[in-house]
Amino acid sequence: MADGTAVAGPAAGPAADPAAGPDRLRAVAAELVDDSAADAWDRAGRIPEETVRTAGAQGLMAAQIPRRYGGPGLSSADNGELTAFVGSRCSSLRSLMTSQGMAAWTVQRLGERQQRAALLPRLAGGAQAAVAFSEPEAGSDLSAMATRIEPDGDSVVVTGEKVWITAACYADLLVVFGRYGDGAAAVVVPATAPGVTVERVPEPMGCRAAGHAHLRLDGVRVPAGDVLGGAGQSTDLLVGTALSYGRMSVAWGCVGILRGCLAAVGRHARTRQQFGKPLAGHQLVARHVAELLAAEQTATRACAHASHCWDTRSPEMVSATVLAKYVSSRQAAAGAATAVQVLASAGARDGHPVARAYRDAKLMEIIEGSSEICELLLAEHALSVYT
Repeated sequence: MADGTAVAGPAAGPAADPAAGPDRLRAVAAELVDDSAADAWDRAGRIPEETVRTAGAQGLMAAQIPRRYGGPGLSSADNGELTAFVGSRCSSLRSLMTSQGMAAWTVQRLGERQQRAALLPRLAGGAQAAVAFSEPEAGSDLSAMATRIEPDGDSVVVTGEKVWITAACYADLLVVFGRYGDGAAAVVVPATAPGVTVERVPEPMGCRAAGHAHLRLDGVRVPAGDVLGGAGQSTDLLVGTALSYGRMSVAWGCVGILRGCLAAVGRHARTRQQFGKPLAGHQLVARHVAELLAAEQTATRACAHASHCWDTRSPEMVSATVLAKYVSSRQAAAGAATAVQVLASAGARDGHPVARAYRDAKLMEIIEGSSEICELLLAEHALSVYT
């Protein structure tokens, strides 16, 4: 890539330790976030910049970046369990991991060799990225994107509006999807480029500290070499590449939500006394605990299968990933509601982990392909296989 491209932005900080395995990264996450920190971030609507940078520099944010680019090089299965661990503590930080991983995966899959060599070490070393899909009139139907990426000599000019872009408030780089001629393209845009406006989403219902923002791109000019892998490609191919990673990450994050709810419910049901015995001793409450465990186990197994398909390059990878996202998000939303029901007034207050989980989990049924879109994709897969 030529001098002055998007990779020549803010310094990324120290490179991630490529030898950092899942246990080391889990320890990093445990040190960075506990329930009091997650509550404080949720209330403030912001994760401290130092925490985000440290997580990125330690390799936590995009742990599947290969070692040859300075990343930890985790498998999908190991990264999934790491994502679930972070998700059990803070869905906002997990959302940043999802966004960073999507950006890195998009560069890895769509970028040319020179682009991968320039961008992936930055993303592995702490530079933050956001992926910009959705628009005011293009949510589930991303073929309706109106953002334009237009060639102009040695540059491209990006014009359009993006909405609800996770992590955009923290981003150094924006991976922007838009129309290019008769096809589509993804281009890497510095968040500080002239013409880029980042407007924070005020008071989101869930994942409040995940840096959701609306973007305006007013004639933003970047070098043509910052268009990933050329241009004029299929919208389905471009969007599907990034969404596959995002769906997997969200699915594992939902496993984490369920595990966090199980821990809170277990503590409460064993210690809260009603009618002369612990809540866990009442059969209807025990049923709730059993249902919550079944939800966590169901989601875990769907995710483990999808990650196995991912790691083995199985032809089932796409359908397994959609299934994992669908199952896990629905189980998380229902499971979080169950957790609030068991804790009752103890959990029905802002700041409690299950109250936060209840708000966060609902968003998981919407992002990276709503439950309804997942149902359509799964039905299409079923009809192709079983008829």
